[in-house]
Amino acid sequence: MSLWQDFVGSEIRMIDTPSFGRIRIAEAGRKGAPVILFQHGIGGHLEAYCKNLVALSDEFHCIAFDYVGHAMSNRKVMEYTPPVLAEQLRELMDALGIDKAHLSGESLGGWVSGYFAVKYPERVLKLMLNTGAGIPIVSEKGRADMLDLMERSKKAAGAQPTFEMVKHRIAWLIHPNNHHLVTDELVNLRLHYYLMPEGREVSPLVNRMLPRHDEFLVPLEQIKAETMLLWTRDNPIHDLECAQAAHARIPGSTLYVMKADGAHWPQYEAPDEFNQVARDFFASRSGVAA
Repeated sequence: MSLWQDFVGSEIRMIDTPSFGRIRIAEAGRKGAPVILFQHGIGGHLEAYCKNLVALSDEFHCIAFDYVGHAMSNRKVMEYTPPVLAEQLRELMDALGIDKAHLSGESLGGWVSGYFAVKYPERVLKLMLNTGAGIPIVSEKGRADMLDLMERSKKAAGAQPTFEMVKHRIAWLIHPNNHHLVTDELVNLRLHYYLMPEGREVSPLVNRMLPRHDEFLVPLEQIKAETMLLWTRDNPIHDLECAQAAHARIPGSTLYVMKADGAHWPQYEAPDEFNQVARDFFASRSGVAA
C-alpha cells in the first residue's frame, strides 16, 4: 500500500512562522481534542508518521511537521541545533493556537522535544522520547553507529545523492527483518527532497548537528513532564543501555521496549504496537507495561 493511502483523512498544508518561514504540516483529528505533535529525525520528513497520524486521530488532534531545513518546509541558511529547532516548535504551536500539547519525537525529534520540555514545561502535557537522540551514548557500538550514520547522511544528502545512497541511508533506520518496508516509493520520496535545489546548501548545515551531539545533551533531570522512553532492542547509536541510563535520570519516567522487531523507526516498522502504546500513554490509560 502506498504511504499516501495512509494519509487519507488528513490535511497537508503550510503554516507561516515569524522566524522560520513556511512550515509544512500534516494534520488529522478534531480540533479541541488533546494535541499530539509528532517530530521526525535528522534528514527526515513528516511522512515518517504516515502510519500513526490518522490511526490516532479518532481520539487526538494529531500533527506531524517538517523541521525547517527539511523536506517541504523553508530551507533556511542558519545554524541548526536542537535548541534552535525547539524555538521553531514554539513558533509553530503559537501559529496554530496550541497552548499545550503532547510531544512524540523520534531521533532528532526526541532530542528537540526534550529541550522544549525543559525550556517550556508549561506547554508540554506528556513527553514520548521515541528512540530519541540527545542522551549520552554509553557504548562503543553506539559510537561506531554514530560514525556510520554521519557517513551515510553525508553521502545521501551530498551534492549528487543517488537512489542507492538514499536507500542505504533509509535501511539504517529499519530492522533487517523489516527491510521490505524500504520501498522504491519511500526512497524516491526522500531522494526528491534531497535533490531539491534549495536543499543542496542547507543539508550539510543540518548534518552538522551529528558531530556536535554531545554539545547539546538534554538536561534529563530537569524534565518535569510525565515521560515515556519508547525503545527497541536494536536501536542504533542510542542502544537499550543508553535508554536505561536515561530512564534512571528522568524523574518518574517509564521505559517501554517494543515487542515487535524494530530499529530506529518503530512507529513505521510496528505501527499497531506503537499506536496502542501511544494511545494508552497519552490518554492516561493503564496497561502500558515496561
